[in-house]
Amino acid sequence: MFYKRPRRWELKERDATPESVFLNRRRLLAGAAVGATAVGTIALSGRLGGSGGAKLMPPAEAAADDAPPDLTAQYYPFEPNDRFVLDREITDEAIASTYNNFYEFGSHKRISREAQALQIRPWEIKVDGEVEQEFTIGIDDLVKRMPREERLYRFRCVEAWSMAVPWSGFTLKAFVDMARPLSSAKYVRMETFLNRKVASGQRQFWYPWPYVEGLTIEEATHDLSFMVTGVYGKPLAKQFGAPLRLAVPWKYGFKSIKSIVRISFTEKRPVSFWEEIQPAEYGFWANVNPDVAHPRWSQATEQVLGTGERVPTLPYNGYGEEVAHLYAGLEGETLYR
Repeated sequence: MFYKRPRRWELKERDATPESVFLNRRRLLAGAAVGATAVGTIALSGRLGGSGGAKLMPPAEAAADDAPPDLTAQYYPFEPNDRFVLDREITDEAIASTYNNFYEFGSHKRISREAQALQIRPWEIKVDGEVEQEFTIGIDDLVKRMPREERLYRFRCVEAWSMAVPWSGFTLKAFVDMARPLSSAKYVRMETFLNRKVASGQRQFWYPWPYVEGLTIEEATHDLSFMVTGVYGKPLAKQFGAPLRLAVPWKYGFKSIKSIVRISFTEKRPVSFWEEIQPAEYGFWANVNPDVAHPRWSQATEQVLGTGERVPTLPYNGYGEEVAHLYAGLEGETLYR
């Protein structure tokens, strides 16, 4: 007899939301998306081969007046993947949208207004390195081609706060499969935009811009690694890292690089942004572990945004059953910061 053991996050049938409630939620989100500021988009652009409870900030007036439209807005909200459920309430959008780390626009949390200066159309992602053929692809074409879905994920910042987020996007594995890396590719290196004219934080010369992050090829092709183009049933707001960011929920949030413009496949492990600045505090792996303190504060608990509660932090942010095996044999590495 065949027995399918459900994954830990999968919803039991008896706990499923009634269809009428689910469909009504979809209608509400679709209606909200109509008036939303567009942000979020694989054809090959013709070149294949060659966080606090503040109110939502209105977008800067000049940010999108003459910007090309988001051609993917019509696809939102994406179909929810009901295998991914949480043991806590989704963080209120007004809180998650106004409490953001985005050092390109400043070292404080209230960068939501400043981030509206970023023009996200047109937007292209260059794919290079150890691949069969390098190419560049537009974000709208990318979203059209990828298998789209919505997932509920925990998000744990290295600063010991957390939230629960409904991300929209596609698996990083789907992107890796499209890129067709060579067997020599051991790592995936990701790089954000560099535009000092609009991103005031990038004028701070003591930071090693542009922001760089990386994963092993095994981490990148794990089912939980997710490329994000939307949130709360709408295209990704700029302060979240539009139009394309990463979500790796078992790692500290600084690994989830924002506003990606380049993805490279390499044999050599990349040195990430914060690792280059302070390797004693921020390493390559950055897996969440409540038993390993940051050099300047404990990681045993976390402040859940919007609740006033502080709760115990879980190993791998609660995803240990799914990802711990990725680190077998790496006991000599600093895996947890």
